[in-house]
Amino acid sequence: MIELSDFLILGALLFTLSVAGIFLNRKNVIILMMAIELMLLSVNMNFVAFSHYLGDTNGQIFVFFILTVAAAEAAIGLAILVLLFRNRRTINVDDLDTLKG
Repeated sequence: MIELSDFLILGALLFTLSVAGIFLNRKNVIILMMAIELMLLSVNMNFVAFSHYLGDTNGQIFVFFILTVAAAEAAIGLAILVLLFRNRRTINVDDLDTLKG
């Protein structure tokens, strides 16, 4: 049987991997968004693990809310990314630092 600590260790590894992805790769917006999504999914896995081991469904309800917010964030982020690519022809973060209205 898988212990709670196994889930927490895996969640911590995924979270640190996503934080490292954010800090090490500040060039590509798509990879930054993927790292943020990985961070949210590692938190969701911890919520589900605690919910299962405590016998309470509140953690799973929080996961549905977090997944809804993550889907909206991904859709809006990709729409902004497509708009920026159409206007600037790049998705490099260094080239997108000056936004004019």
